[in-house]
Amino acid sequence: QICRRIYYPPYNRITKQLSFTMSTTEAQDPIKSETTPANDASVVKSRKDRPTGSTHFGDADWDEERPDEIGDATWGEVAKACCVHDAKEWGKIFVGACAALFFLYFFLVSLELMGSAAKVLGGCKAGGLMSDDTNPVAGLVIGELATALIQSSSTTTSIIVSLVGAEAISVNTGIYLVMGANIGTSVTNTIVSMGQMGDGAQLERAFAGATVHDIFNLLSVAILFPLEIISHYLYHLTKAMLPDNVKDGEAWSGPIKKIVSPLSDKILKSNKDVIKDIATGKVESCDTYYPVLCLDGIEDYKHCASKCDKDAGEEVGVDCGRVGLITCDKNTGCPAFFQNGANLHDDSISGGVCLVLSLFLLIVCLMGLVNVLQRGLAGMSTRIIYKATNVNGLIAMAIGTGITILVQSSSITTSVLTPFV
Repeated sequence: QICRRIYYPPYNRITKQLSFTMSTTEAQDPIKSETTPANDASVVKSRKDRPTGSTHFGDADWDEERPDEIGDATWGEVAKACCVHDAKEWGKIFVGACAALFFLYFFLVSLELMGSAAKVLGGCKAGGLMSDDTNPVAGLVIGELATALIQSSSTTTSIIVSLVGAEAISVNTGIYLVMGANIGTSVTNTIVSMGQMGDGAQLERAFAGATVHDIFNLLSVAILFPLEIISHYLYHLTKAMLPDNVKDGEAWSGPIKKIVSPLSDKILKSNKDVIKDIATGKVESCDTYYPVLCLDGIEDYKHCASKCDKDAGEEVGVDCGRVGLITCDKNTGCPAFFQNGANLHDDSISGGVCLVLSLFLLIVCLMGLVNVLQRGLAGMSTRIIYKATNVNGLIAMAIGTGITILVQSSSITTSVLTPFV
């Protein structure tokens, strides 16, 4: 004790002064104490070693913090952490935003390509499933399987509407098929969550976020399905909503579809008419559309995919071409996997190759998107993150509804939100 007092007399004073200075700095500028530079190797990586006791994104004990332990931040702190940066930091934010948009765009392209490939592979079987009038339980299962096969509840629903309009199935059966389609559409985001298999904690959160869509649809069907069987209230409700005069309208596609489709259609474009024709009974099988025939051997929309006018006496092979499960587009032309003279087996192989390609691209873009988001949030305090993302439940539901209406696909909405979780 004597030696300590002789050789280290200012120890206690220095410690107290250092502690007082640190507390004063945190009180004057809480954002600096709550935001940690991501590239600083000397900073602490645990809330236990941080004077404020707050957890920052990227800490070693990030997953140990419970929600009730997270403090409340002010909107001033959120605004300062979001908008107050120097020129170098703004440059990093711009590069990160561009990288996130790049990965997000090709992530959406991979989803669109995966849907087209699934329609090529399972289109004939999905159309055959919905061709018969079945009991409610079978209709529910058929709607689920058909949507899982073609990876698009929008396509399944449009086919069901066509079947009901052509009186191939009853309205009651169509209601059960639509319920099944809502269950089958939740498969896509579950596939996306599997892209996080490299990290156990990320996989757990992503799978939990993806399962929310599954559970919501399952619970909705579990409640509405028996009520519909007992009372047929949905049938009477839709009948009451039907206007007296029905006119032909124009098809509307969302903005995301217009942005993504030009690139995906250059790789593979599925022919939805084949699925509808099989489902409505216009043709017996997909063999009717093969072999693929282009007039004069020219592969473009006019010579391959333009439809014949039967009323004018036009014939296939003379006045118009013939396409199978893979078709051409008016604007982008024929895709890369389109082949003149192809048979059903050739188109199935093309669909399988595109499915594998889309899954690989989806996983790569998912890993890149998650990595960019993690780098952007590295060093950010959980108080600020939770304050910025804490939205009222009703407002969140309204935002999700609006986004899904714009993109015209619940699968895209939930699949994009899964990496954020």
